[in-house]
Amino acid sequence: MYVVDLVGGAHVNVVQKEIEKSNDLEKEDLSFWTPSNQWKSFIVSLTGLFLFLVPIPYQGQWTIGIGIIAEFLQNKFEVYLPTFMTGVLILSVLGTTVMKVGLRYQKQWATNSKFLRELLDVNWFWGIFRILGAVFAVMTLYELGPKFIWTGATGGTVLFDLIPVLTTWFLIAGFLMPLLLNFGLMEFIGTVVRGVMRPLFKLPGRSSIDALASWMGSGTVGVLITTQQYESGFYTKREASVIATNFSIASIAFSLLVINFIGMGHMFVQFYITVIVAGVIAAIIIPRIPPLSRKEDNYYELAGKQIAEEVPTGKTQFRFAMEKAVARAAEVKSISSIVKSGVQNVIDIWFGLLPLVMGLGTIALIIAEFTPVFHILAYPFVPLLEWANIPEASEAAPAMIVGFADMFLPAVIGSGIESELTRFVIASLSMTQLIYISEVGILILRSKIPISFLDMVIIFLQRTIITLPIIILMAQLFFL
Repeated sequence: MYVVDLVGGAHVNVVQKEIEKSNDLEKEDLSFWTPSNQWKSFIVSLTGLFLFLVPIPYQGQWTIGIGIIAEFLQNKFEVYLPTFMTGVLILSVLGTTVMKVGLRYQKQWATNSKFLRELLDVNWFWGIFRILGAVFAVMTLYELGPKFIWTGATGGTVLFDLIPVLTTWFLIAGFLMPLLLNFGLMEFIGTVVRGVMRPLFKLPGRSSIDALASWMGSGTVGVLITTQQYESGFYTKREASVIATNFSIASIAFSLLVINFIGMGHMFVQFYITVIVAGVIAAIIIPRIPPLSRKEDNYYELAGKQIAEEVPTGKTQFRFAMEKAVARAAEVKSISSIVKSGVQNVIDIWFGLLPLVMGLGTIALIIAEFTPVFHILAYPFVPLLEWANIPEASEAAPAMIVGFADMFLPAVIGSGIESELTRFVIASLSMTQLIYISEVGILILRSKIPISFLDMVIIFLQRTIITLPIIILMAQLFFL
């Protein structure tokens, strides 16, 4: 009798809970579900989708909308961008100095603006690199001081080749990113694809947007989106760390550039299949081992948890995804707030990130170009490449490691190698290592994402060790 009562009581409790859930759904506030908010979410999200994620054929290659705008601006102002950005780097140093003085003497203008404090009140480490970035830029622009600093292979590469590209990309991406993030697209996609991303990569569904933005546009744009989402409370520390180091993949356009530069354009399809297979396997394995597996699953303290992708009982996945998207769009009350957010994004990147690109990027290229450091570090790869029957193993070994300084350097080394098989391996590996100091690495270091320099070194080596055998195996199959 007692057992029957117990079972019956449990059944009643379950029924009561279901009734309570149903009542909760009925009481749910859906005041945001208006035609104007629905259209706002749909139209603006569609615009963001088109600008950031839809591939467009342009001048013989595939790119995305913001890429076309950025390239137009770069070509239009190509002559002026190095000089302009040198001025911005100098202004960054002057602004930081003035802010330090203002805070020391408790000036009202310095203490009242949160944005200016976060932009200019940096610690001594980042302050030194802001100074170095400005000094290197001036030396390179006017060819002053030691030649190894401003030569075309070091400071010249950063100031005249890299900085103009990043300046225009970040101008457009930073200003237009609210269209992608603030009107419900992340909420909709995140809810819909959660069932794939969570079990396979242990990540929320919205992380697929970061990967797509990188794939179609630029790895740096992907990291920028990840940083924004982490600081807004949509990713935990572990999730943001995993996404930034495993899903900030090189764009299709850059991949085409690398494979053509290395003289293997006729094998682009095989090359990109190899990159995808190796990259997916690495993205499954690396988050499950240290250091990424040891990152805390806590949200950014200043934001707290803001994400909710689990579909509640009584709703379809599509309906819940739509509600989340429209609710997010309803939070946007004015265009001015979006414009302000975009302008602050751009200023923050120009003042905070680009001095580090100039400083750290130049130092990394000096080490790669004028010291034997990367050649020494590459010695262990020589017997491995020889064992795998990779021709010209000694010449190829530095390309296994030099990508940590800049993603394009392995292609530079590989272009001088005779064997097509070896060049194929070098090009594929450079695309799967992902972490390179001159761009993505600096962006991660400067962000609030808890990835240290040592973490990046370890993850870079992990990606190299995991993807290299896969790439070699697939290369051997393609070159049978």
